[in-house]
Amino acid sequence: MSTKKAFTKSLLLSSVVLLSTIALAACGTKTASTSDATPAATAGAAANTTAPAADKVVKDPFGHEVKVPAHPVRIIASYLEDPLIALGLKPAAQWSVANGTQEYLKDKLQGVPTIEYNLPPEKVLSFNPDIILIGSEGLTQNGLYDQYSKIAPTYVLGDATTQDWRKTLTAMGDLFNKKAEADKVLKDYDQKVADTKSKLQDVTKDKSAAILWLTQKQFYVVNGKVASGAILYGDLGIKMPDVLAAIPDAKAANWNPISLEKLAALNADYIFIVNSDKGQGDTLESPVWKALPAVKSGHVYEMSASSSWLYNGAIAGAKTMDDLVQALLKK
Repeated sequence: MSTKKAFTKSLLLSSVVLLSTIALAACGTKTASTSDATPAATAGAAANTTAPAADKVVKDPFGHEVKVPAHPVRIIASYLEDPLIALGLKPAAQWSVANGTQEYLKDKLQGVPTIEYNLPPEKVLSFNPDIILIGSEGLTQNGLYDQYSKIAPTYVLGDATTQDWRKTLTAMGDLFNKKAEADKVLKDYDQKVADTKSKLQDVTKDKSAAILWLTQKQFYVVNGKVASGAILYGDLGIKMPDVLAAIPDAKAANWNPISLEKLAALNADYIFIVNSDKGQGDTLESPVWKALPAVKSGHVYEMSASSSWLYNGAIAGAKTMDDLVQALLKK
């Protein structure tokens, strides 16, 4: 399984203050003064009036001209639910694979029906979307883009964008006229990172941490540039163990299988493991596992398969940091 991961306020005080000032200035003045004030009042009102949003035509990174509706309601944005929700929007359908969904978003996606991860055109059509937003260009090959674009305007972000959730959020903010909201999400996230670093500085200084995913009796290690890897190693600056740092970026998938030989050499101070095999096997009873330094010292922290650690996004990242603080500080 490969992982690819609403906060808005607006201030209208200036227009109120300006109109109040104009009204006071007009009282008790001569006719000539009133005539002089009228153009200023008109100009002030015009300056503080926001034109209603209109449909716009944009080009996606693949050269497709896309007419983006001003106020889309029925949005298909499979596997892009995290940034969509962060921007204050809600999808018409949510991503699903093998009947599983992004469980960490379930409280925000209650009642939202599912759609298969590969976006069958006939299923997309059944939702009568206003716009279709697709993350990976791989989902539009073999004539699929043409099929989608006949259903609704279709914008493809592309893998180069979606590998970085910040770029994804920014691109979607621009697309949906939510730039201010996107900027606030990024600002709040950066503050969360700073706060988490401060809380964990005493327990993570000079320590290394490994992130593993156990599924179907196979261990995988996270790419340091995506999902929980990007948070621990990138945002928080926690050291990656040598055996994992040796995996070349050019060969690294989002999650990479690790052999028992390399697992035995895992010298991490902390291990965080997403266990999708819980109750289904004895992999964590093997001699190789029990011989690891972090296991011996009791520094293994298990996350559920429904956690945010497998995903990308501001919401996923914030939840992962909360888990990290909870685990290491026992709070």
